Amino acid sequence: MSDATVTADTTPPVPPAQFGDPRDAAHFGRLAADWWDPRGSSAMLHRLNPPRLKYLRERVDAHWHGDPASFTPLEGRTALDMGCGAGLLAEPLARLGAAVTAVDAAAENIGAARVHAAGVGLDIDYRVGGVEAVAGRRFDLVVSFEVIEHVTDPAGFVAGLAGVLAPGGLMLLSTPNRTPLSRAAMITLGEGLGQIPRGTHDWDKFLTPDELGEILAGVGMRVVDTRGLAFSPGRGFALSESVALDYFVAAVRV
Repeated sequence: MSDATVTADTTPPVPPAQFGDPRDAAHFGRLAADWWDPRGSSAMLHRLNPPRLKYLRERVDAHWHGDPASFTPLEGRTALDMGCGAGLLAEPLARLGAAVTAVDAAAENIGAARVHAAGVGLDIDYRVGGVEAVAGRRFDLVVSFEVIEHVTDPAGFVAGLAGVLAPGGLMLLSTPNRTPLSRAAMITLGEGLGQIPRGTHDWDKFLTPDELGEILAGVGMRVVDTRGLAFSPGRGFALSESVALDYFVAAVRV
Protein backbone atom coordinates (compact mmCIF):
# COMPACT_ATOMS: atom_id res chain seq x y z
CA MET A 1 0.00 0.00 0.00
CA SER A 2 1.07 3.58 -0.57
CA ASP A 3 1.75 6.00 2.27
CA ALA A 4 -1.42 7.86 1.24
CA THR A 5 -3.65 5.07 2.46
CA VAL A 6 -2.38 5.33 6.05
CA THR A 7 -2.35 9.13 6.36
CA ALA A 8 -4.75 10.57 8.92
CA ASP A 9 -8.10 10.99 7.23
CA THR A 10 -9.59 14.45 6.89
CA THR A 11 -11.92 13.70 3.97
CA PRO A 12 -15.68 14.18 4.17
CA PRO A 13 -17.79 11.16 5.13
CA VAL A 14 -19.32 9.02 2.41
CA PRO A 15 -23.01 9.81 1.96
CA PRO A 16 -25.04 6.73 2.93
CA ALA A 17 -27.36 6.81 -0.07
CA GLN A 18 -27.11 4.67 -3.17
CA PHE A 19 -27.08 7.10 -6.11
CA GLY A 20 -27.44 4.63 -8.96
CA ASP A 21 -30.59 4.74 -11.05
CA PRO A 22 -32.32 1.35 -10.60
CA ARG A 23 -33.59 1.48 -14.18
CA ASP A 24 -30.07 1.90 -15.52
CA ALA A 25 -28.77 -0.85 -13.26
CA ALA A 26 -31.42 -3.20 -14.62
CA HIS A 27 -30.62 -2.14 -18.20
CA PHE A 28 -26.91 -2.89 -17.83
CA GLY A 29 -27.58 -6.04 -15.83
CA ARG A 30 -29.44 -7.45 -18.83
CA LEU A 31 -26.25 -7.02 -20.87
CA ALA A 32 -24.02 -8.87 -18.38
CA ALA A 33 -23.72 -12.19 -20.20
CA ASP A 34 -22.60 -10.41 -23.37
CA TRP A 35 -20.23 -7.90 -21.74
CA TRP A 36 -16.93 -9.56 -22.65
CA ASP A 37 -17.88 -10.25 -26.27
CA PRO A 38 -16.05 -7.60 -28.36
CA ARG A 39 -18.67 -8.02 -31.09
CA GLY A 40 -21.67 -8.12 -28.76
CA SER A 41 -23.87 -5.45 -27.20
CA SER A 42 -20.89 -3.97 -25.33
CA ALA A 43 -18.71 -3.70 -28.45
CA MET A 44 -18.59 0.09 -28.09
CA LEU A 45 -17.07 -0.24 -24.62
CA HIS A 46 -14.35 -2.51 -25.99
CA ARG A 47 -13.55 0.15 -28.57
CA LEU A 48 -13.45 2.80 -25.84
CA ASN A 49 -10.97 0.96 -23.67
CA PRO A 50 -7.69 1.79 -25.52
CA PRO A 51 -8.08 5.61 -25.24
CA ARG A 52 -9.43 5.21 -21.70
CA LEU A 53 -6.33 3.29 -20.68
CA LYS A 54 -4.04 5.70 -22.51
CA TYR A 55 -5.51 8.63 -20.62
CA LEU A 56 -5.41 6.78 -17.32
CA ARG A 57 -1.77 5.82 -17.79
CA GLU A 58 -0.79 9.40 -18.72
CA ARG A 59 -2.46 10.86 -15.64
CA VAL A 60 -1.14 8.18 -13.28
CA ASP A 61 2.42 8.78 -14.47
CA ALA A 62 1.99 12.56 -14.24
CA HIS A 63 0.45 12.44 -10.76
CA TRP A 64 2.91 10.05 -9.16
CA HIS A 65 5.92 10.95 -11.35
CA GLY A 66 6.11 7.38 -12.57
CA ASP A 67 8.36 5.74 -15.12
CA PRO A 68 6.48 5.58 -18.44
CA ALA A 69 8.37 2.39 -19.27
CA SER A 70 7.10 0.54 -16.20
CA PHE A 71 4.53 -2.20 -16.73
CA THR A 72 3.14 -1.80 -13.20
CA PRO A 73 2.87 1.94 -12.44
CA LEU A 74 0.21 1.26 -9.80
CA GLU A 75 2.23 -1.30 -7.85
CA GLY A 76 1.59 -0.84 -4.12
CA ARG A 77 -1.42 1.42 -4.69
CA THR A 78 -5.13 0.86 -4.18
CA ALA A 79 -7.69 1.60 -6.92
CA LEU A 80 -11.47 1.81 -6.99
CA ASP A 81 -13.42 1.30 -10.22
CA MET A 82 -16.90 2.65 -9.50
CA GLY A 83 -19.54 1.48 -11.96
CA CYS A 84 -17.27 -1.30 -13.19
CA GLY A 85 -19.73 -3.25 -15.34
CA ALA A 86 -18.27 -6.71 -15.89
CA GLY A 87 -14.68 -5.58 -15.40
CA LEU A 88 -13.38 -4.17 -18.69
CA LEU A 89 -11.41 -1.50 -16.83
CA ALA A 90 -10.92 -3.28 -13.49
CA GLU A 91 -8.85 -6.05 -15.06
CA PRO A 92 -6.34 -3.70 -16.76
CA LEU A 93 -6.06 -1.76 -13.48
CA ALA A 94 -5.08 -4.99 -11.74
CA ARG A 95 -2.53 -5.76 -14.46
CA LEU A 96 -1.04 -2.28 -13.92
CA GLY A 97 -0.24 -3.41 -10.38
CA ALA A 98 -3.10 -1.96 -8.32
CA ALA A 99 -5.02 -3.72 -5.57
CA VAL A 100 -8.42 -3.22 -7.20
CA THR A 101 -11.86 -2.94 -5.68
CA ALA A 102 -14.63 -2.70 -8.28
CA VAL A 103 -18.28 -1.89 -7.62
CA ASP A 104 -21.40 -2.03 -9.77
CA ALA A 105 -25.09 -1.60 -9.01
CA ALA A 106 -26.07 -4.61 -11.15
CA ALA A 107 -25.49 -7.96 -9.43
CA GLU A 108 -25.49 -9.67 -12.85
CA ASN A 109 -22.47 -7.60 -13.90
CA ILE A 110 -20.55 -8.45 -10.74
CA GLY A 111 -21.31 -12.14 -11.28
CA ALA A 112 -19.94 -11.98 -14.81
CA ALA A 113 -16.95 -9.95 -13.65
CA ARG A 114 -16.02 -12.47 -10.95
CA VAL A 115 -16.22 -15.40 -13.35
CA HIS A 116 -14.07 -13.66 -15.95
CA ALA A 117 -11.44 -12.51 -13.44
CA ALA A 118 -11.17 -16.02 -12.01
CA GLY A 119 -10.72 -17.40 -15.52
CA VAL A 120 -7.74 -15.16 -16.22
CA GLY A 121 -6.21 -15.46 -12.74
CA LEU A 122 -6.83 -11.94 -11.45
CA ASP A 123 -7.67 -11.20 -7.82
CA ILE A 124 -10.19 -8.32 -7.82
CA ASP A 125 -12.49 -7.40 -4.95
CA TYR A 126 -15.85 -7.13 -6.73
CA ARG A 127 -18.83 -5.74 -4.81
CA VAL A 128 -22.49 -5.09 -5.61
CA GLY A 129 -23.83 -1.62 -4.80
CA GLY A 130 -22.70 1.98 -5.01
CA VAL A 131 -20.32 4.22 -3.11
CA GLU A 132 -21.74 2.95 0.16
CA ALA A 133 -20.28 -0.49 -0.63
CA VAL A 134 -16.80 0.85 0.20
CA ALA A 135 -17.71 3.20 3.05
CA GLY A 136 -14.86 3.60 5.51
CA ARG A 137 -12.15 2.71 2.99
CA ARG A 138 -9.77 5.02 1.12
CA PHE A 139 -8.20 4.54 -2.31
CA ASP A 140 -5.18 6.11 -3.97
CA LEU A 141 -6.92 6.08 -7.36
CA VAL A 142 -10.67 6.47 -7.89
CA VAL A 143 -11.92 5.89 -11.44
CA SER A 144 -15.48 6.16 -12.74
CA PHE A 145 -15.71 6.17 -16.52
CA GLU A 146 -19.04 6.73 -18.30
CA VAL A 147 -21.02 6.35 -15.08
CA ILE A 148 -22.06 9.75 -13.71
CA GLU A 149 -24.59 10.22 -16.52
CA HIS A 150 -26.45 7.18 -15.16
CA VAL A 151 -26.85 8.30 -11.53
CA THR A 152 -29.82 10.08 -9.96
CA ASP A 153 -27.77 12.62 -7.99
CA PRO A 154 -24.47 13.56 -9.69
CA ALA A 155 -23.38 15.91 -6.90
CA GLY A 156 -24.03 13.30 -4.23
CA PHE A 157 -22.26 10.66 -6.31
CA VAL A 158 -19.14 12.81 -6.70
CA ALA A 159 -19.21 13.63 -2.98
CA GLY A 160 -19.18 9.89 -2.32
CA LEU A 161 -16.20 9.37 -4.62
CA ALA A 162 -14.35 12.25 -2.98
CA GLY A 163 -15.10 10.72 0.40
CA VAL A 164 -13.25 7.51 -0.43
CA LEU A 165 -10.26 9.19 -2.10
CA ALA A 166 -7.12 8.96 0.01
CA PRO A 167 -5.17 12.14 0.79
CA GLY A 168 -2.82 12.74 -2.11
CA GLY A 169 -4.95 10.56 -4.37
CA LEU A 170 -6.16 10.98 -7.94
CA MET A 171 -9.72 10.89 -9.29
CA LEU A 172 -10.45 10.21 -12.97
CA LEU A 173 -13.91 10.61 -14.50
CA SER A 174 -15.33 10.49 -18.01
CA THR A 175 -18.76 11.30 -19.36
CA PRO A 176 -20.53 12.50 -22.52
CA ASN A 177 -20.88 16.24 -22.98
CA ARG A 178 -24.40 17.63 -23.38
CA THR A 179 -24.08 18.94 -26.92
CA PRO A 180 -25.93 18.52 -30.23
CA LEU A 181 -23.05 16.30 -31.39
CA SER A 182 -23.40 13.87 -28.48
CA ARG A 183 -27.17 13.64 -29.01
CA ALA A 184 -26.71 12.90 -32.70
CA ALA A 185 -23.78 10.50 -32.32
CA MET A 186 -24.79 8.54 -29.24
CA ILE A 187 -28.57 8.52 -29.34
CA THR A 188 -29.85 9.29 -32.85
CA LEU A 189 -27.16 7.26 -34.63
CA GLY A 190 -25.57 5.06 -31.97
CA GLU A 191 -28.78 3.77 -30.39
CA GLY A 192 -30.91 4.31 -33.49
CA LEU A 193 -28.68 2.09 -35.62
CA GLY A 194 -28.11 -0.50 -32.91
CA GLN A 195 -24.44 0.26 -32.29
CA ILE A 196 -25.37 1.03 -28.68
CA PRO A 197 -28.23 -0.78 -26.90
CA ARG A 198 -31.42 1.29 -26.95
CA GLY A 199 -32.16 3.06 -23.69
CA THR A 200 -28.51 3.35 -22.65
CA HIS A 201 -28.42 7.15 -22.59
CA ASP A 202 -30.59 10.02 -21.42
CA TRP A 203 -29.17 13.13 -23.09
CA ASP A 204 -30.70 15.43 -20.47
CA LYS A 205 -28.50 13.77 -17.82
CA PHE A 206 -25.25 14.51 -19.68
CA LEU A 207 -23.00 17.07 -17.95
CA THR A 208 -20.92 19.79 -19.54
CA PRO A 209 -17.29 20.16 -18.39
CA ASP A 210 -18.19 23.38 -16.58
CA GLU A 211 -21.03 21.66 -14.72
CA LEU A 212 -18.85 18.74 -13.70
CA GLY A 213 -16.10 21.13 -12.68
CA GLU A 214 -18.53 23.00 -10.41
CA ILE A 215 -19.66 19.74 -8.82
CA LEU A 216 -16.05 18.74 -8.16
CA ALA A 217 -15.20 22.14 -6.71
CA GLY A 218 -18.21 21.86 -4.43
CA VAL A 219 -16.72 18.79 -2.73
CA GLY A 220 -13.21 20.20 -2.39
CA MET A 221 -11.74 18.84 -5.63
CA ARG A 222 -9.73 20.70 -8.26
CA VAL A 223 -9.65 19.72 -11.94
CA VAL A 224 -6.04 19.43 -13.11
CA ASP A 225 -6.67 18.15 -16.62
CA THR A 226 -9.52 17.88 -19.13
CA ARG A 227 -9.25 15.91 -22.37
CA GLY A 228 -11.74 15.15 -25.08
CA LEU A 229 -12.68 11.82 -26.61
CA ALA A 230 -13.46 11.96 -30.31
CA PHE A 231 -14.59 9.42 -32.91
CA SER A 232 -13.88 9.11 -36.59
CA PRO A 233 -14.76 6.23 -38.95
CA GLY A 234 -11.10 5.80 -39.89
CA ARG A 235 -9.45 6.02 -36.46
CA GLY A 236 -12.24 4.99 -34.15
CA PHE A 237 -12.11 6.51 -30.67
CA ALA A 238 -9.09 8.64 -29.80
CA LEU A 239 -8.06 11.28 -27.30
CA SER A 240 -8.73 14.76 -28.63
CA GLU A 241 -8.58 18.45 -27.75
CA SER A 242 -12.29 18.65 -28.57
CA VAL A 243 -14.67 17.87 -25.70
CA ALA A 244 -17.79 18.17 -27.88
CA LEU A 245 -18.59 14.45 -27.81
CA ASP A 246 -17.16 13.03 -24.59
CA TYR A 247 -14.41 14.00 -22.17
CA PHE A 248 -12.17 12.95 -19.29
CA VAL A 249 -11.27 14.93 -16.20
CA ALA A 250 -8.51 14.37 -13.66
CA ALA A 251 -9.03 15.91 -10.25
CA VAL A 252 -7.19 16.17 -6.94
CA ARG A 253 -8.18 17.42 -3.52
CA VAL A 254 -7.66 21.15 -3.01
